[in-house]
Amino acid sequence: MRDSAKSTTPAIKFKQGQFVLYRDPEMFWTGQAGHTFVCRVQRTWMEGTYDLVAVATGRFVHEASGDYMRLLPPVDAMRDIDTAPLNTDGAADDMTAAAIAWLTQQHATANQRPELPAQLD
Repeated sequence: MRDSAKSTTPAIKFKQGQFVLYRDPEMFWTGQAGHTFVCRVQRTWMEGTYDLVAVATGRFVHEASGDYMRLLPPVDAMRDIDTAPLNTDGAADDMTAAAIAWLTQQHATANQRPELPAQLD
């Protein structure tokens, strides 16, 4: 008989600075709203727990278990930019506001004359 209580996700070691989706287990199991949110890993502990900071609210989560965290890879966040059909009418309609802002900033900086750093005397 198979042990159905075993985790189906592989153990991952998160690194400082990575973005993760965190589910607060106490809030989740008690049915409270807002139990899942995006965090940035602030510190890793030897025993495999993590200190997190919620991106939207600044909420600090001390010694979070990696079992309740999932990595948010940059490729997922940037997919709409990477796959946007930039040569068609209405291409921006399928992009998020963040993607459009990033492209606008890239366009603005790409069309400026490069500046050298200030000379130190």
